Amino acid sequence: MSIRKAVLPVAGWGTRFLPATKAMPKEMLPIIDKPIIQFIVEEFIDAGIENLIFVTGKHKKSIENHFDVNESLEKHLTESGKDDLLYQIRRISHMVNPIYVRQKEQLGLGHAVLTAEAAVGNEPFVVALGDIILENGEGHIRNMIDMFSRFGGSVIALFEVEPETVSKYGVAVVKEKENGVFKIEDVVEKPSPEEAPSNLAIVGRYVFTPSIFDTLKSTKPGKGGEVQLTDAIKLLLEREEVYAYKVDGKVYDTGTPIDYLKTVVEFALRREDVSEELTGFIQSVFSKQNL
Repeated sequence: MSIRKAVLPVAGWGTRFLPATKAMPKEMLPIIDKPIIQFIVEEFIDAGIENLIFVTGKHKKSIENHFDVNESLEKHLTESGKDDLLYQIRRISHMVNPIYVRQKEQLGLGHAVLTAEAAVGNEPFVVALGDIILENGEGHIRNMIDMFSRFGGSVIALFEVEPETVSKYGVAVVKEKENGVFKIEDVVEKPSPEEAPSNLAIVGRYVFTPSIFDTLKSTKPGKGGEVQLTDAIKLLLEREEVYAYKVDGKVYDTGTPIDYLKTVVEFALRREDVSEELTGFIQSVFSKQNL
């Protein structure tokens, strides 16, 4: 079966960024002048997937507004002769076919994915977390879909992390099935460095068969009463083969303030319109501190 839909769970509270996220979703925090969520949406568009299912909460209206038409803004830009900005705004409004599903209770990532079942239907789909940006993201999505098409099983994206940071992630145990193709044998949610079975962390991109929904329904709530997606994957391993896709490019995790700031700085240093002035500013700050 071809993959036509993607699920973006974006209903979380974003408590690490309070008070900023009291009125603004963390997915709308800007990387200079583009919100995080737009990078991920563009990743799917470039990979050929336009049917995006946003699992939202009542405090996430600005995400819906961002991908909607804003006639007043377009009129203002037209009258101001700001054609470049007008083009960008219109492009955002027409880039996706969005479906918005409300997660009425914050009961974990697994529950958020399960909330999308009616919109997904009985077909395979992609899941992307709203705080992870991948370098060459569309290429990784295409590769994962190709792997799914070849083997017919769910595919989980992994990347190597420093051993001391494994407690931030779900961690996988893999075994080589054939040359360069790996099966997942086990997953552990946020293990301590001493207990971690490997340094291969789940990176927030998944291709699932529709059987994940029945598995999620069988997954018992864990800490805080939340249904963990990692626990559901562990159950899925008992029913079908699950494959690993290793991401070899840069992973930008914006889920904490310090990681978000690192991402903003790195993206800014790569942009011709701001990199030179920013570099000079950073150098001047360090010079003053070292006096």
